[in-house]
Amino acid sequence: MTGLGAVFRPQLPPERLRALARLADETGLEELWLWEDCFREGGISTAAAALAWTERVRIGVGLLPVPLRNVAITAMEAATLHRMFPGRAILGVGHGVQDWMGQVGARAESPLTLLREHLTALRALLRGERITTDGRYVKLDDVALDWPPDSAVEVLAGATGPRTLRLSGEAADGTVLTASTAPDGVRRARGLIDEGREAAGRTDPHKVIVYLLTATGPDAASRLRAELVDEGLESVPDLGVAGDAGAVAEAVQRLADAGADTVILQPTADEPDPEGFLRFAAEEVRPLVP
Repeated sequence: MTGLGAVFRPQLPPERLRALARLADETGLEELWLWEDCFREGGISTAAAALAWTERVRIGVGLLPVPLRNVAITAMEAATLHRMFPGRAILGVGHGVQDWMGQVGARAESPLTLLREHLTALRALLRGERITTDGRYVKLDDVALDWPPDSAVEVLAGATGPRTLRLSGEAADGTVLTASTAPDGVRRARGLIDEGREAAGRTDPHKVIVYLLTATGPDAASRLRAELVDEGLESVPDLGVAGDAGAVAEAVQRLADAGADTVILQPTADEPDPEGFLRFAAEEVRPLVP
């Protein structure tokens, strides 16, 4: 079964989150995803609030930029969410937008090395291990969590480039792909992820989550095109979808056929009716997705 969710975009003010999270819960939406985009809402603070306001919907953060975060803090916050809300928090980490990292003095000379060290240490800490490591970026001296998660948890990595996709297959439990990933891109990503998994000798499941830029309503096509143009992606074929529930479900299925396990519908930044978009995803698109 293909998982389906939607994004609460941080272009909305944080005070809108409560009503939208509760709506996602009430309508049966499986997952609601949040972003830690600079310099908008914080990922952990919004996730904790959304989880507390709801009962069943899973809350994802895609993603937490590792240059901004000491890995011990990431582990402490992740473990806390997993213990308070078992099975409902989904956390992804990644490079972050390099220009933003530069703005705050956190840009790493080797983002790939930093992500590798962060993933390795984070997964070990969340397994309850005691860690001492002296890496290029991650340095821990006899560190262990007093309150690790009660059961195994997944750590996802955001990835776009070939080297990061291979690293995600090697060192993460799943991969988050941006809305700039068309079906052919999902297939290529799956291949690179599998190369990393093979190199690491991993045979456990590896979930692939992909965002799908989605617009519906009478002006859907024009809003979708405007956002693609704004992102410099208008020439990428088969990217995004505009239309009714049937058209969106077909686009979701194309991504699933290409290797996506979960598709997260991403409204345009100027979506005029965020509540209506969540209802559309849960009540109209979900029944059409196998």
